[in-house]
Amino acid sequence: MASDQSGLRASHEDRDRAVETLRVAAGDGRLTAEELDTRVEAALSARTLGELAELTADLPDAAVAGLPAPKDLLVIEQKGGGQHVRTGPWAVPGRIELRTKTCDVTLDFTDAVLTRDSLHIDVDMRLGKLIIIADPGIVIDFDDLALAFSKLKSLGESAADTRPRLRIRLTGTLRHGKLIERRPRRRRSGR
Repeated sequence: MASDQSGLRASHEDRDRAVETLRVAAGDGRLTAEELDTRVEAALSARTLGELAELTADLPDAAVAGLPAPKDLLVIEQKGGGQHVRTGPWAVPGRIELRTKTCDVTLDFTDAVLTRDSLHIDVDMRLGKLIIIADPGIVIDFDDLALAFSKLKSLGESAADTRPRLRIRLTGTLRHGKLIERRPRRRRSGR
Protein backbone atom coordinates (compact mmCIF):
# COMPACT_ATOMS: atom_id res chain seq x y z
CA MET A 1 0.00 0.00 0.00
CA ALA A 2 1.40 3.41 -0.88
CA SER A 3 2.68 5.34 2.11
CA ASP A 4 0.74 8.48 1.11
CA GLN A 5 -2.51 6.53 1.68
CA SER A 6 -1.49 4.88 4.94
CA GLY A 7 -2.91 7.74 7.00
CA LEU A 8 -6.34 7.58 5.35
CA ARG A 9 -9.21 6.43 7.51
CA ALA A 10 -10.24 2.78 7.06
CA SER A 11 -13.82 1.88 6.12
CA HIS A 12 -15.85 -1.11 7.29
CA GLU A 13 -15.19 -2.68 3.87
CA ASP A 14 -11.42 -2.16 4.28
CA ARG A 15 -11.54 -3.88 7.68
CA ASP A 16 -13.65 -6.75 6.30
CA ARG A 17 -11.15 -7.27 3.45
CA ALA A 18 -8.25 -7.42 5.92
CA VAL A 19 -10.10 -9.90 8.15
CA GLU A 20 -10.86 -12.11 5.14
CA THR A 21 -7.18 -12.05 4.09
CA LEU A 22 -6.22 -13.08 7.63
CA ARG A 23 -8.83 -15.85 7.71
CA VAL A 24 -7.62 -17.29 4.40
CA ALA A 25 -4.00 -17.12 5.58
CA ALA A 26 -4.91 -19.03 8.75
CA GLY A 27 -6.79 -21.62 6.65
CA ASP A 28 -3.65 -22.06 4.54
CA GLY A 29 -1.56 -22.61 7.67
CA ARG A 30 0.27 -19.28 7.46
CA LEU A 31 -1.04 -18.07 10.84
CA THR A 32 -1.64 -19.90 14.10
CA ALA A 33 -5.01 -19.62 15.83
CA GLU A 34 -3.50 -17.23 18.38
CA GLU A 35 -1.99 -15.02 15.65
CA LEU A 36 -5.31 -14.99 13.83
CA ASP A 37 -7.24 -13.93 16.95
CA THR A 38 -4.75 -11.16 17.74
CA ARG A 39 -4.66 -9.81 14.19
CA VAL A 40 -8.45 -9.98 13.66
CA GLU A 41 -9.00 -8.03 16.88
CA ALA A 42 -6.48 -5.42 15.72
CA ALA A 43 -8.06 -5.26 12.23
CA LEU A 44 -11.53 -4.68 13.62
CA SER A 45 -10.28 -1.77 15.73
CA ALA A 46 -7.90 -0.31 13.08
CA ARG A 47 -8.49 3.34 12.26
CA THR A 48 -6.25 3.78 9.22
CA LEU A 49 -5.31 1.92 6.05
CA GLY A 50 -1.71 1.86 7.27
CA GLU A 51 -2.69 -0.07 10.41
CA LEU A 52 -4.51 -2.64 8.25
CA ALA A 53 -1.56 -2.88 5.85
CA GLU A 54 0.79 -3.73 8.73
CA LEU A 55 -1.47 -6.64 9.77
CA THR A 56 -1.38 -8.25 6.31
CA ALA A 57 2.03 -7.10 5.00
CA ASP A 58 3.61 -10.56 5.46
CA LEU A 59 0.71 -12.41 3.79
CA PRO A 60 -0.09 -13.05 0.12
CA ASP A 61 -3.43 -11.96 -1.27
CA ALA A 62 -5.07 -11.77 -4.70
CA ALA A 63 -3.84 -8.22 -5.37
CA VAL A 64 -0.25 -9.07 -4.40
CA ALA A 65 -0.31 -12.12 -6.65
CA GLY A 66 -1.16 -9.83 -9.59
CA LEU A 67 -4.73 -11.04 -9.85
CA PRO A 68 -7.70 -8.71 -10.02
CA ALA A 69 -9.82 -8.57 -6.91
CA PRO A 70 -12.45 -11.32 -7.01
CA LYS A 71 -15.89 -10.36 -8.22
CA ASP A 72 -18.98 -11.13 -6.22
CA LEU A 73 -20.54 -12.75 -9.32
CA LEU A 74 -18.99 -14.51 -12.32
CA VAL A 75 -21.38 -15.28 -15.19
CA ILE A 76 -20.32 -17.94 -17.69
CA GLU A 77 -22.57 -17.91 -20.76
CA GLN A 78 -21.78 -19.93 -23.84
CA LYS A 79 -23.83 -21.59 -26.52
CA GLY A 80 -22.42 -23.99 -29.06
CA GLY A 81 -19.48 -26.32 -28.98
CA GLY A 82 -16.30 -25.67 -27.15
CA GLN A 83 -15.04 -25.42 -23.64
CA HIS A 84 -14.83 -22.85 -20.89
CA VAL A 85 -11.90 -23.54 -18.56
CA ARG A 86 -10.88 -21.79 -15.34
CA THR A 87 -7.49 -23.09 -14.26
CA GLY A 88 -4.27 -21.86 -12.74
CA PRO A 89 -4.37 -18.97 -10.28
CA TRP A 90 -7.80 -17.36 -10.57
CA ALA A 91 -9.71 -15.35 -7.98
CA VAL A 92 -12.78 -17.32 -6.88
CA PRO A 93 -15.91 -15.15 -6.57
CA GLY A 94 -18.74 -15.61 -4.09
CA ARG A 95 -21.12 -16.84 -6.78
CA ILE A 96 -20.92 -18.33 -10.28
CA GLU A 97 -23.81 -18.54 -12.74
CA LEU A 98 -23.36 -21.18 -15.45
CA ARG A 99 -25.64 -20.57 -18.45
CA THR A 100 -24.40 -22.94 -21.14
CA LYS A 101 -25.73 -25.13 -23.94
CA THR A 102 -23.64 -27.74 -25.77
CA CYS A 103 -20.53 -26.63 -23.91
CA ASP A 104 -18.15 -28.20 -21.39
CA VAL A 105 -17.05 -26.22 -18.34
CA THR A 106 -14.01 -27.02 -16.18
CA LEU A 107 -13.51 -25.26 -12.84
CA ASP A 108 -10.09 -26.17 -11.47
CA PHE A 109 -9.59 -25.04 -7.85
CA THR A 110 -6.07 -26.54 -7.56
CA ASP A 111 -4.26 -23.18 -7.74
CA ALA A 112 -7.27 -20.89 -7.31
CA VAL A 113 -7.07 -17.97 -4.88
CA LEU A 114 -9.77 -18.55 -2.26
CA THR A 115 -10.94 -15.34 -0.63
CA ARG A 116 -14.10 -16.77 0.91
CA ASP A 117 -15.09 -19.98 2.65
CA SER A 118 -18.15 -20.63 0.46
CA LEU A 119 -19.08 -20.54 -3.21
CA HIS A 120 -22.58 -20.83 -4.69
CA ILE A 121 -22.73 -22.18 -8.26
CA ASP A 122 -26.11 -21.70 -9.96
CA VAL A 123 -26.28 -24.19 -12.83
CA ASP A 124 -28.43 -23.95 -15.97
CA MET A 125 -26.59 -26.31 -18.33
CA ARG A 126 -27.84 -28.35 -21.26
CA LEU A 127 -25.94 -30.95 -23.25
CA GLY A 128 -22.64 -30.36 -21.55
CA LYS A 129 -20.18 -31.55 -18.99
CA LEU A 130 -19.25 -29.76 -15.76
CA ILE A 131 -15.91 -30.85 -14.29
CA ILE A 132 -14.91 -29.61 -10.84
CA ILE A 133 -11.31 -30.29 -9.83
CA ALA A 134 -10.90 -29.87 -6.08
CA ASP A 135 -8.62 -31.18 -3.34
CA PRO A 136 -9.99 -32.94 -0.24
CA GLY A 137 -10.10 -29.60 1.66
CA ILE A 138 -12.96 -28.51 -0.59
CA VAL A 139 -16.45 -29.86 0.09
CA ILE A 140 -19.02 -29.99 -2.72
CA ASP A 141 -22.74 -30.07 -1.91
CA PHE A 142 -24.82 -31.47 -4.79
CA ASP A 143 -28.07 -31.86 -2.78
CA ASP A 144 -29.90 -28.90 -4.37
CA LEU A 145 -28.86 -29.66 -7.96
CA ALA A 146 -31.56 -31.19 -10.17
CA LEU A 147 -30.27 -33.76 -12.67
CA ALA A 148 -32.53 -34.25 -15.70
CA PHE A 149 -31.32 -37.18 -17.82
CA SER A 150 -27.84 -36.51 -16.43
CA LYS A 151 -25.09 -38.33 -14.55
CA LEU A 152 -23.19 -37.39 -11.41
CA LYS A 153 -19.74 -38.80 -10.68
CA SER A 154 -18.80 -37.73 -7.15
CA LEU A 155 -15.86 -38.94 -5.13
CA GLY A 156 -18.19 -39.15 -2.15
CA GLU A 157 -15.45 -38.09 0.26
CA SER A 158 -16.40 -35.84 3.12
CA ALA A 159 -14.33 -33.40 5.11
CA ALA A 160 -16.80 -33.45 8.00
CA ASP A 161 -14.04 -34.22 10.49
CA THR A 162 -12.06 -31.14 9.44
CA ARG A 163 -13.01 -27.56 8.66
CA PRO A 164 -13.11 -27.25 4.84
CA ARG A 165 -11.17 -24.46 3.12
CA LEU A 166 -14.08 -23.98 0.73
CA ARG A 167 -17.66 -25.25 0.65
CA ILE A 168 -19.20 -25.29 -2.86
CA ARG A 169 -22.99 -25.46 -3.11
CA LEU A 170 -24.55 -26.30 -6.47
CA THR A 171 -28.15 -25.40 -7.28
CA GLY A 172 -30.17 -25.27 -10.50
CA THR A 173 -30.52 -27.87 -13.24
CA LEU A 174 -28.21 -29.96 -15.41
CA ARG A 175 -30.06 -31.38 -18.42
CA HIS A 176 -28.66 -34.16 -20.62
CA GLY A 177 -25.22 -33.66 -19.17
CA LYS A 178 -22.59 -34.94 -16.81
CA LEU A 179 -21.14 -33.56 -13.59
CA ILE A 180 -17.73 -34.93 -12.61
CA GLU A 181 -15.77 -34.28 -9.41
CA ARG A 182 -12.03 -34.94 -9.71
CA ARG A 183 -8.95 -34.60 -7.54
CA PRO A 184 -5.96 -32.62 -8.86
CA ARG A 185 -3.28 -34.57 -10.65
CA ARG A 186 -0.17 -35.09 -8.62
CA ARG A 187 2.68 -32.89 -9.67
CA ARG A 188 5.92 -34.63 -10.49
CA SER A 189 8.83 -33.62 -8.37
CA GLY A 190 11.98 -32.77 -10.28
CA ARG A 191 14.77 -35.20 -9.58
